[in-house]
Amino acid sequence: MTSKIKVDNIENQCGGAVVTKCGGTTTISGSVVKSNAIQASDGGNLVSQCGTTITLGASGDTINLASGASQSGFGRTGTVDWDTTPKTATFSAVSGNGYFCNTSGGVFTVNLPAGVAGAIVSLADYASTFAANALTVSANGSEKIGGNAFDVSLSTLGQSVTLVYVDATEGWVTTSDSSENIVGSEFICASVSGACNTLATAPCCANVKIATFTGPGNFIVNAKAVCAANNVVSYMIVAGGGGGASRAAGGGGAGGYREVKSPSATGYTASPLDGYATPANRITVPSAGSYPVVVGGGGAGGGPPCCEAIGAQGGTSSFLGIASAGGGPGNGSGGNPGPDSNGGSGGGTGPTNNGGTGNTPPVSPPQGNNGGTGAVSYNGGGGGGAGGVGANSSPSGGGAGGAVTTSSISASPTAYAGGGGGSSFYVTNGGPGGAGTPTSGAGGPGTSTTGANGGNGVVNTGGAGGAGSTGPSNPACGCGGAGGSGIVIIRYKFQ
Repeated sequence: MTSKIKVDNIENQCGGAVVTKCGGTTTISGSVVKSNAIQASDGGNLVSQCGTTITLGASGDTINLASGASQSGFGRTGTVDWDTTPKTATFSAVSGNGYFCNTSGGVFTVNLPAGVAGAIVSLADYASTFAANALTVSANGSEKIGGNAFDVSLSTLGQSVTLVYVDATEGWVTTSDSSENIVGSEFICASVSGACNTLATAPCCANVKIATFTGPGNFIVNAKAVCAANNVVSYMIVAGGGGGASRAAGGGGAGGYREVKSPSATGYTASPLDGYATPANRITVPSAGSYPVVVGGGGAGGGPPCCEAIGAQGGTSSFLGIASAGGGPGNGSGGNPGPDSNGGSGGGTGPTNNGGTGNTPPVSPPQGNNGGTGAVSYNGGGGGGAGGVGANSSPSGGGAGGAVTTSSISASPTAYAGGGGGSSFYVTNGGPGGAGTPTSGAGGPGTSTTGANGGNGVVNTGGAGGAGSTGPSNPACGCGGAGGSGIVIIRYKFQ
């Protein structure tokens, strides 16, 4: 049975009021109310004491601090309470709090609180803009950060840090530092595969990566940029150069050359063949994934046996739908250029035959030029180059290979895709390779010595092979030079 005792007043043994009620007002008299437990109406403990241990709440309860209230004396476990309203201007941090800092509107400063042992503050890059607009962190007065009495800058994309004040010697110490932001990256995050292929930061620009493929491999996109414009990469794709022919023969055609410089790219000069103006030339990283890169090999020179032997076609290079055609092979004195001498740049030919057609298949801007003709005196024409047509032969010797083109996409000016020089029969004067400098990416020279082999194109430049020669005083025939292998370079911002 349940019973109730109802009173308006409770008195102590001396007759003094302990609890009194008057209307809607209840008064508790005295300065001290003593109890080992305060319970809710359901009998559960709100506050209880056992020995020297005081417990707030009971098992399963949630204890909330009222809005606007503050706490002290409870200590911390290394965590912070995050303020979910992003900061956009200079402010003073409070120990125990974390802040999302949005620098998209410009740089600003966070002032750390006074240095008290155990004080803790966390900061995070809200909009992934620290790389563009760094956040400055300033210690309080003469306090230190990492043992140094000066401000620090947070300038890494997606960076978040936690700082704990230790003592006057080191001041604020970084206990965690993350450069990952789960909401996505403002730029491409990538890697490369394949032996000898490299990925390096550009010497000119700390926010640019250069992926260089000298052989087959994959461009591995771990995350594409959330900003669509930053997914348009700069690139250069050069195919393998064609091999030179033998005996009064034509030089090989240079490997096809294609290049695009993204409008956001800085720190280098593209070649005159930059094709960004044509939308079909642009490469936009579609999504995270692994994308094959093909690097064409150089075509073999004609021979052995070397008399009347034509060279071989250079190999195609490609990446994400953009292909550069291999250089056309050089043809000999009795050869017929036909389709086999066509290519990225056309191969040169021997007497009475037309040089091979460059820019095959056709693209805009042209990936190469025509090869030269062996016009007279059994001398061969030069192969076409990316920067010019191969020269026709003359009574004095073989035609020069077509000129190179130059780009600094690799971080330094480099010549690519020179045509191979033609060779001679009756005279000892072979045509020079494209630009006449085989060490700078030109095609190999046609031989100037009867019976000698043509020069090789420079590897990883798409330079073509020069033609070999012969003569009445030396019936032996020189073999054509081999074309140089191609190269693929991809340049992009990573932060």
